[in-house]
Amino acid sequence: MKKIEITAYELAQRFVGQVFERAGVQDHPLIQWWLSLCGYGLDSHDEVPWCSAFCQGPTYELRLPRSKSAAARSWLTVGIPVPLDRAEVGFDVVILKRGGPGQPGPDVIAAPGHVGFFGGHEAAAGRLLVLGGNQGDAVTLGSFRTDDLLGVRRLFG
Repeated sequence: MKKIEITAYELAQRFVGQVFERAGVQDHPLIQWWLSLCGYGLDSHDEVPWCSAFCQGPTYELRLPRSKSAAARSWLTVGIPVPLDRAEVGFDVVILKRGGPGQPGPDVIAAPGHVGFFGGHEAAAGRLLVLGGNQGDAVTLGSFRTDDLLGVRRLFG
């Protein structure tokens, strides 16, 4: 029997330009479902931080390890660490600092962060491409400072 092969990144790409927070009292049902994978109720509002919840969706669907938490930095405990120069599109998540200066390093899980699927590294520009949720209130491919990188994690060995 033939297998269908798809990476978490490829599955996540399908939501770019398709999933946005809804204004007002309506909430996007897919964001609510992703939040439910973190222990929130299906009636959760989509105006909460949901980058980690977004990553739960494709990893859940593909039966990959996942953090089961809405905290972005919780992904620092999932999979195996990979140096940035060995990161691969399709197989890795990146965890970033979020907030002002003085944010703690990767040893502190209970601090602000952001997580998404690794989309590439523009070394000369000092930028990372991240396919993530809650980037401008939507699923997008965004550019982030390499200096904010806390870790790269491979979801399987």
